[in-house]
Amino acid sequence: MADAWDSVVAWLKRDRPDLTPVERRLWDAYPTGTPIDLGDDRPDGTDDPGRTVRAEVIAALMLGAHDDAPGRVPAVRLSGARITGELNVSGGEVGCELRLRRCVLDQTPDFSNARARQMRFGDCAMPGFDGGGLRVDGFFSLSGSEIDGEIRLTRGYISGGFRLNGAKVRNPGGYALFAGGLTVDVGAFVRESDITGGVRLTGARMTGGLFLEGTTLRDADGYALDGENLVVEDRMECSRGFTALGPVRLRGTRVTGTLSFDDGAVSAPGRRALHLSHAQVEELILTPREPIRGEVTLGYSTIDVILDRADVWPETLRLNGLVYQTLRGEPEAKRLDWVGRDPQGFRPQPYEQLATWLRQIGREDLARRCQLVKQRARRRHLNPVSRTWGVLLDWTVGYGYRPWISGLWLVLLVAVGTVVFSVYHPHTIRQPGERPHFHAFVYTLDLMLPLETFGQRSAWDPAGWTDWLAWGLTGAGWILATALIAGVARVLRRA
Repeated sequence: MADAWDSVVAWLKRDRPDLTPVERRLWDAYPTGTPIDLGDDRPDGTDDPGRTVRAEVIAALMLGAHDDAPGRVPAVRLSGARITGELNVSGGEVGCELRLRRCVLDQTPDFSNARARQMRFGDCAMPGFDGGGLRVDGFFSLSGSEIDGEIRLTRGYISGGFRLNGAKVRNPGGYALFAGGLTVDVGAFVRESDITGGVRLTGARMTGGLFLEGTTLRDADGYALDGENLVVEDRMECSRGFTALGPVRLRGTRVTGTLSFDDGAVSAPGRRALHLSHAQVEELILTPREPIRGEVTLGYSTIDVILDRADVWPETLRLNGLVYQTLRGEPEAKRLDWVGRDPQGFRPQPYEQLATWLRQIGREDLARRCQLVKQRARRRHLNPVSRTWGVLLDWTVGYGYRPWISGLWLVLLVAVGTVVFSVYHPHTIRQPGERPHFHAFVYTLDLMLPLETFGQRSAWDPAGWTDWLAWGLTGAGWILATALIAGVARVLRRA
């Protein structure tokens, strides 16, 4: 009796009597992986029995409802079909390749927590894809497909690469690609696609790179691309036509190669358009085809090489805490404007980091100028008394970074004093035998030096309005000396 029942089960497994003719073709083709092509285009909305396949039949084949053919590789390869019902293999072990091309799926396929071999949904149409926890031993492709809903790949693992090239994904108001914690080996390719809705890759790991060239991401309310704590080994390409109409958040991202925005565009006016703080990047190429619209923050990141252009710098740029090894793309002098765009005002660290780099490349002149610009920026946020003293230090000795200015003031004041006192001689205050011979130049120097050196000041006394000039020269001498000492001390303290 048992043997007879086993024979019936085997017959049903091999020759299901409920199959339609087109399903029978697919069923018979499965053991050898023979492709079944039902049309050159995707079916329209009308029911066509010759192109309709129930999703449960495909699911049954994928889960082993048909025996394999010895010496052949089984597979489900179907083109041009309308697939009705839910393609559900949730939690199952898929033992064959799935390749659907130009197919229309009525319901969202459910591959959550399943383990599958390579899968390809090429040029298909579907209302979404649920692959939370999915493990794919091979590549997974949705290239060319139109998806009106969410692609869910949270905590998934794809060993042979992920493809979403030339696709249209629309899920406004939600996530178009929800893939937090996804791990992809070989590489994730999302090229020339049009995606409406957020792309969430928080905590994902792309060990073969992430390539978004030519893709447009749209999410004005949330994040066009949310890659917080994303890890990319190799390259991350947001370049060559990439467009983000909404913020790009890459906080805490680690890229072991190049992160490129070359010929890309990011637009989020009034918001933080590019958030790249607390990140680790070997090389950042920030040369978009137009200025980034919105705020950019690179704060507290470690970036070995930065390549950018001044004409695409945003109006607001946060650099506080950024550490880098090399800057490329612009003359060093233009960087003095680059570090002063923080919307919260003066931050000393970006100036110090820039000055350190300028010294490393042998531009000590620009390093001193950077420190001077830093002091001038700092002065705008001081109280009136400190601001006045800062102005004085700036005008007299350039905060110690331009001590030659004090020499110019000295030459100018000595020249004025020499001319005036040559015309209006001071009166003597000593007896004729005791006073030195009057010399206007030496007398002016004696007035300006903090300590009398040549004996002229105590021997001659100016009269009338020249008395005020003498007091002014003496005061100017003290101010120049004090400013010079203070400025030099400031420089030495930071050396």
